[in-house]
Amino acid sequence: MLNSLASVNHLLLKKRMNNLDWQFDAPYTQTWAIQNAHIDHYNHVNNVAYLSQLESLAWAHTNALGLRFEDYQALDSAMVIHRHELDYILPCHQGDELACSTWITACDGRLHLTRQFQFICLRRFKTVFKAKTEFVCARLSSGAPRRMPQAFKNTYCGAVIPQ
Repeated sequence: MLNSLASVNHLLLKKRMNNLDWQFDAPYTQTWAIQNAHIDHYNHVNNVAYLSQLESLAWAHTNALGLRFEDYQALDSAMVIHRHELDYILPCHQGDELACSTWITACDGRLHLTRQFQFICLRRFKTVFKAKTEFVCARLSSGAPRRMPQAFKNTYCGAVIPQ
């Protein structure tokens, strides 16, 4: 009985998240329940918590695409952050639940990858946060820039969403 109830709840959540006002089609999405540990002295979600959620969501999406950190190690390659653009649109508070989405919006197949994010508050059905992160391919062993290995090209360039 509990498994069937969990399945129904999962389907309802998935349907609800598919009907949100996403900036692009086919988002990779997870939910984030705001806890006390995410709250700052202004009594809303701390900016560092948003950064942590970006990293977690990007890794989950990368894993879902079929790349793991072990693959990065085997290839002596990583996509490292070059630049973040963060737009805090509305404050969120303890108890809020956010639908957090990401898309790969550009990949040149050489050095650069761009990922965009959008977080929507499920209580207000409003976008509360947007971000854009630019990555550069680098060697894990030295940190020096390097061309993307074929596995990165296939995975990341193949996941770019049409705009």
